[in-house]
Amino acid sequence: MARLLLIEDDPAIRQTLLRALRERGHAVAAAPAAMEGLQTALAERPDLIVLDLGLPDLDGRELLRMLRAVSTVPVIVATARDEEASMVQLLDAGADDYVVKPYTAAQLDARIRAVLRRVGSTVASELVIGGLRIDAAARTVFLDGVEVELTPREFDLLHHLAGKAGQVVSKRELLTEVWQVPYGSTDKTVDVHLSWLRRKLGETAQVPRYLHTVRGVGVRLSEPS
Repeated sequence: MARLLLIEDDPAIRQTLLRALRERGHAVAAAPAAMEGLQTALAERPDLIVLDLGLPDLDGRELLRMLRAVSTVPVIVATARDEEASMVQLLDAGADDYVVKPYTAAQLDARIRAVLRRVGSTVASELVIGGLRIDAAARTVFLDGVEVELTPREFDLLHHLAGKAGQVVSKRELLTEVWQVPYGSTDKTVDVHLSWLRRKLGETAQVPRYLHTVRGVGVRLSEPS
């Protein structure tokens, strides 16, 4: 089951797609306008967004640009234009796929599943770094064979760092990808969560095992030497 967000202003289309996609096993939230859709995307963190371009408060292309500034969530664009140049522009702007109106729920569902397969195939289900084992599907973490109880945000933070093991990840990237908020006054949030995460992994910033701070740059998760 995928968690979907449908951003569509036409109430008849919205209700039809909500019902059809839920019948196909998806959990679907909906928004009738661009800014409400953006807020819902940041709050709910869906697996995929279906975005209609003809929105009442903001052009869908502009919303796509805003989404891409803060999130890598897959986006399928629904458009009434089928010219090749228009499709290329949408894909270049960050859309993962598109459907041309009129389309059926079955066609949309097939494209949703295809996009999610592509996204899922690029992410390992289980990550192992030293004695640390992270299961993305089960959202569990084991350290030296003992399960570590993490909050959802701590898990997302650790999983993102583990996916880039050995690389220095900036606070800007963590805020954008994990918290899905712009970099700014909330950057201390990263420090606080890293402190909590270190405590649960049995280490400190002064004596790190897995989480190494690179002053002025970011943090790196790596196997203990």
